[in-house]
Amino acid sequence: MKVAFIIFEDLTALDFIGVYDAVTRLKTMNFIPELEWEICSFTERVVDGTGLIFTPTKVNESLETYDMVIVPGGFGTRRLVDDSAFIEWLKTSKPCKIKASVCTGSLLYGSAGFLQGKSATTHPGAFENLKKYCTVVNDRIVDEGDVITARGVSSSIDLGLYLCEKLAGHDAKEKIRIQMDYQIN
Repeated sequence: MKVAFIIFEDLTALDFIGVYDAVTRLKTMNFIPELEWEICSFTERVVDGTGLIFTPTKVNESLETYDMVIVPGGFGTRRLVDDSAFIEWLKTSKPCKIKASVCTGSLLYGSAGFLQGKSATTHPGAFENLKKYCTVVNDRIVDEGDVITARGVSSSIDLGLYLCEKLAGHDAKEKIRIQMDYQIN
């Protein structure tokens, strides 16, 4: 199982870190020991919206060999939806079994054509932006099989745990949730 975590200029750090923390525990807690991941970016320089610097492990390499690609949100998505070079790069993930997003990361999947004929969610402040790509659903997580979208920033942890359950089962998800000390109401 190979996972690509996508990062880009002006991402929201929690969108990336919440899902990253949960999913990588599948390996560190020995539920999926063969799990591998890369931090992938289209550019070498990646700084979030507050100045936090991220270092990609892969730069502008095709995403086609990954089993799962996870895209965070952030204000950078508003520019990237119209960046044809970035969107063409993201389209290389088309053969991946699972494409997941947090917050406005779904706008990038929409721009890449992955949401056509599907339902998806995003941060409520971006529902209008998402409507041009798909049917917008006001749910915390929307699973359309090969595309899974999560709502706003804090839903990153929810998505991470959801993916853990999808990949390794309910017991694994619960053990990871407890280890993270994450409470579900």
